[in-house]
Amino acid sequence: QVQLVESGGGLVQPGGSLRLSCAASGIISSDNDMGWYRQTPGKQRVLVAAIARTAGTYYGDFVKGRFTISRDNAKNTVYLQMNSLKPEDTAVYYCYLGRFVTWSVRSAGYWGQGTQVNVSL
Repeated sequence: QVQLVESGGGLVQPGGSLRLSCAASGIISSDNDMGWYRQTPGKQRVLVAAIARTAGTYYGDFVKGRFTISRDNAKNTVYLQMNSLKPEDTAVYYCYLGRFVTWSVRSAGYWGQGTQVNVSL
């Protein structure tokens, strides 16, 4: 059974930074993609950033230039460095492990439990 555990969320002021981590455990193939989604109440989950097994990356237009995704395959961990945070970045952030057919089409995969990020004065 694959398990994803996220950490690093919290409260930060506008313009600040946070680093999210997601550690995967269990029977994990090295042939997988990973990503971060976010969700606000009443809205669908939205892809924020993703990193393919080939190390190709995707960023939503709303985070380009501010967020950086990276992965450590030896530790089965994906990171999301978030800089210049804005109040509109407030959401629950979810880690995903699976396969992207395209950046908008993915397998069912596995999900973390979510970590809350609040950007506020």
